[in-house]
Amino acid sequence: MLGRTYENQICSIARTLEVVGERWSLLIIRDAFLGLKRFEEFRASLGVARNVLTERLNRLVDEGILERARYQERPTRYEYRLTSKGGELGTAVIALLQWGDRHLAGEAGPPRLVEHADCGGKVVAQLVCDKCGKAIGPHEVELKPGPALRELAA
Repeated sequence: MLGRTYENQICSIARTLEVVGERWSLLIIRDAFLGLKRFEEFRASLGVARNVLTERLNRLVDEGILERARYQERPTRYEYRLTSKGGELGTAVIALLQWGDRHLAGEAGPPRLVEHADCGGKVVAQLVCDKCGKAIGPHEVELKPGPALRELAA
């Protein structure tokens, strides 16, 4: 993991990687989008050691990505649900999945298809301008200094 301090780096990507950039964390988030909720479901899907899974689930709960809800009293058992903050990662997860489908899928094709639940249409993660509504490519994007960088430069 990256260090917790960013002496010369004011970067939302670096901060985001601190929360979701570790591979087990991102795979837990993927599985939560697939509907998995319980510890043993995550463990069976991922094949990860119990202590690692416990640590990652706790971190995702602490960060507000997942919420823990008790579903059984004796013994006490919890399930993990995506919060609205966690749900916002859906676009990023789908974009990563589709990038992998385009560049890394084997001859058999992509392992999962992303479809609109209401009509069955293909869902596409894309960049869209909030002003004109046009779908844009990565070469049509300009990254400009935001308030944090402007404050630093002042």
